Order: sequence, then structure tokens, then C-alpha cells
Amino acid sequence: MRAHKLFHKKQFYHGGIIEMVIWRLPQENSERPHGLKYRLVYVKYGKRLVGYDNERGKGDHKHIDENELAYAFQNVDQLIEDFWNDVKRYDDD
Repeated sequence: MRAHKLFHKKQFYHGGIIEMVIWRLPQENSERPHGLKYRLVYVKYGKRLVGYDNERGKGDHKHIDENELAYAFQNVDQLIEDFWNDVKRYDDD
């Protein structure tokens, strides 16, 4: 069984691009106990400013500028809210 895309949104935002994609995995595993795979990114000036993902081998984490930080996933609504809170820090740029 393959992953099922739950959500995909791509939009222009303050001169940059935001893309959010969330998949439901066929089963939970130790790396993704919530059963989701996700990638949320804000790119501006050809550079990733904010990114949230859970690529294999790294688990849930986020990127702010050049820094990679752990992220404590709670649920999808909180994930999106946290992502937008970090993106909005760049509104005045």
C-alpha cells in the first residue's frame, strides 16, 4: 500500500513561495509514530527560510535559515500553526 496525499497547497507569499504537503502513510513506524510524512517550506530569494519535515533518518524537525532544530510533532493543526508562526517572522523583510 502506498502513502495517500492528505493535503497539498502551494502559494505565493510576500515575494516568496510556500508549499505544504502532508501524506498519510500506510502504517506507523518508529520514525513516524503519527503515521504521517510531511514537508512544509517557505522559499524566498531562492533560499529556504523556513522548513518543517520528517525525512527518513531524521524524524520530526524544522529548519530556520541555516539551523536545523528538533520539532515536537503534536498534530497536523499545530504543525501548520507552528510553521505559519515561523514564516510570519519574515513578513517585514
